[in-house]
Amino acid sequence: MCGIVGYVGAKFVDSVLMVGLERLEYRGYDSAGVATISNGELGFRKKAGKLKILDDNLKQSPLGGNIGIAHTRWATHGVPTEQNAHPHFDCKRVIAVAHNGIIENYTKLKEVLVNKGHVFISETDSEVIPHLIEENFNGDLKEAVLKSIAELDGSFALVILSEHQPDTIIAVRKKSPLVIGVGKDENLVASDESPILTHTNKMIYLEDGELALIKKDKVEVFDFTGKKIEKTVQEVDTKNEEFDKGKFDHFMQKEIFEQPEVIERILAERIGEDGLVHFKERKIKREFLAKVGKIIIQACGTSWHAALIGKFILEKYARIPTEVEISSEFRYRNPILVGDTLVMAISQSGETADTLAGIREAKAKFTKVWSFINVENSTIAKESDCAINMLAGPEIGVASTKAYTAQLMNLFLFTLYVARLKYSMSNEQVSAFALELKAIPNKIREILKQSEKIKIFAKEYAASPLMIFLGRGLNYPSALEGALKLKEISYMHAIGYPAGEFKHGPIALVDEKVGVVCVMPEGELFEKMISNVHEVKARKGKIIAIATEGDRRAAEVADSILYIPSCSEVLTPLLTVIPMQLFAYYIAIEKGCDVDRPRNLAKSVTVE
Repeated sequence: MCGIVGYVGAKFVDSVLMVGLERLEYRGYDSAGVATISNGELGFRKKAGKLKILDDNLKQSPLGGNIGIAHTRWATHGVPTEQNAHPHFDCKRVIAVAHNGIIENYTKLKEVLVNKGHVFISETDSEVIPHLIEENFNGDLKEAVLKSIAELDGSFALVILSEHQPDTIIAVRKKSPLVIGVGKDENLVASDESPILTHTNKMIYLEDGELALIKKDKVEVFDFTGKKIEKTVQEVDTKNEEFDKGKFDHFMQKEIFEQPEVIERILAERIGEDGLVHFKERKIKREFLAKVGKIIIQACGTSWHAALIGKFILEKYARIPTEVEISSEFRYRNPILVGDTLVMAISQSGETADTLAGIREAKAKFTKVWSFINVENSTIAKESDCAINMLAGPEIGVASTKAYTAQLMNLFLFTLYVARLKYSMSNEQVSAFALELKAIPNKIREILKQSEKIKIFAKEYAASPLMIFLGRGLNYPSALEGALKLKEISYMHAIGYPAGEFKHGPIALVDEKVGVVCVMPEGELFEKMISNVHEVKARKGKIIAIATEGDRRAAEVADSILYIPSCSEVLTPLLTVIPMQLFAYYIAIEKGCDVDRPRNLAKSVTVE
């Protein structure tokens, strides 16, 4: 959720912090604030609303100094106001704290602190932290922080700044990510690498239960008992330009158009010269994978839609019974996990709180975990038996696009890999399938050429009170994903539904004002989809068909039609989602919505 950044060095801290917050704005943008120390005194500025409001204010009236912390917020406790924005302070305003996470016992702690005379000004759970530090301070700031965090229940990534130690940022991690950037005569700390990479590519990844003292020329790390820990400095090779929009108007648009290159990168990494699939980073033994009797995939949101398609292909080709669980439900239902079960987690950020909790539930029952993530040093990556990088590259737009197709491609490749181990597919069949996958990037490029046509359709349907997305089989999850994209970024009411079930109730919603997107590529269920389309047309619904190129029957029944190139039916989800992404994008533009930062959403969901 929220984004944190801190800096200590020789640079003008206001500008460093603001650039860092811009890189982290996808994590939350309800409000923002900074705190710096200049000439030994702590100053701060906080504003509700978009980051630009704070930026304009700082340009008019800079805080100054060479050390500071900053925060961009996604609200959990308390509405987005200036008072609820971070950083938060102690009574004397000499201690500042920015927090990502949730303090579960804050009500009890606040009551105790209020009875001791502490005055609170916000509605947040986070404000108890600086007051606790103030209460526990006895001349040693680090000891006061250690004593305070021992009283906290929940999850937290903290950066702490104080006049008591004006040359030092204290960073603390428990269940929420924090990364330290190690530079020359300067050091940084942030929720992820993106704000750090403009300064250095050398990172220290804090683990749960670690605290760091960060000065401009030194970083020391301790555990929560105060024992010093030696940490390894790692170099990352992420390109800085991946965080820029380039020629595109929005990150989401850029990421939609990056999908062919993303898939080519995945295929080049995973398919060897022998035409077979390889996962070089595999840490689960082949012998175990060959004997897997059941797979449970748990995920959230868009990743859950990818998992539903994963279930279909795993059962069809690898012949492994597969269940798909919403992580927030899986973690609480005490699932039955036997010895030959593999739990799979899918998460773009690698920090999704519910998915991470699902992994821990599986590990507690001695079950192997295979994860697909897009951030190599994420918590899910570290806690899984095997973590596979999806290779989508940084995804900044809050609504996932290229990460979704990367998830699908990796699921296809995993299926081929396991199917070969279980002898449900021969080497020749795997190689032939892999060859078909290699044709997908150019087919996506053909779809992207229709963007102007899709833009016209978007203008036509932008005023619709409701959009319905229908699909069958493999493309039922595609319909769910299309509806989710539209809801996320345009705030239009949209539902995804299995076309065969539509007549069992939801068809009552259809009238002449309702647009219905029918995902109906060639395949064994095409005739059924044609029947479903006629059911909608009989109720005067407007049909947008997503069909295979040259399909005359789809064109005859549709009011509007978007084509995908011909391919094997099983691969169509990799193509049908592209026009729906563009459709959602252009409707959001037509409605004047903030595409990259849709209201109430955050990219990395690190709280329940």
